[in-house]
Amino acid sequence: MKTNFLKLSMIALAIVVSSCSNDDSNANTALETETFSNLFAPQTGGQGQPVGGAFTKFSFSENAVVTNDNWDIAFRGTTIIVNGGTQIGITDEPTRTGVGAVSMVTGTLAGVTLIPAASTFAQDGNATYAIPTGSGNGWYDYNPSNNIISPIAGKIFVVKTHDGKYAKFEILSYYQNAPSNPDATSVGRYFTFNFVYQPNSLTTF
Repeated sequence: MKTNFLKLSMIALAIVVSSCSNDDSNANTALETETFSNLFAPQTGGQGQPVGGAFTKFSFSENAVVTNDNWDIAFRGTTIIVNGGTQIGITDEPTRTGVGAVSMVTGTLAGVTLIPAASTFAQDGNATYAIPTGSGNGWYDYNPSNNIISPIAGKIFVVKTHDGKYAKFEILSYYQNAPSNPDATSVGRYFTFNFVYQPNSLTTF
């Protein structure tokens, strides 16, 4: 009887140790850098006319464009919004249902390994964007001589997702198929970006 009890105890202990080991392994699994290409972000108006049109909503956990409320960031033209905060007050703005926020960091995607301090994260609000709009202030520079929009090198965005997880991303191109040297023939409003999603409740990437 004692022998059977000892065997059962050892089996139970082995199961617990194995379970803990698997949890630790899952938590420490190397995170992969994903690339999302040609996210289309059309808009209506512009050139002095009122801007409108639906935002294209993106989920980091799904690595996909979504149409439900489980979005993290959304794109329209050069404007990027986050699923957190309050309405900005722009036309065709989606309802925010999450806790999303953004912290802007200078560096490389691989070099950003820690979640920034909570005080550095910003949300959208009344006439305020977590990722500022306009050349030089947000994610891009605009060259008026050739009308080319270029992502600012070294600008990394750490996103608190709609459900409180984290992701980091860098924008590579604003043009279809990400040409290395976009010109007047390049088709705009197609975002290509790299990102890393942290699915666990950790403060590191």
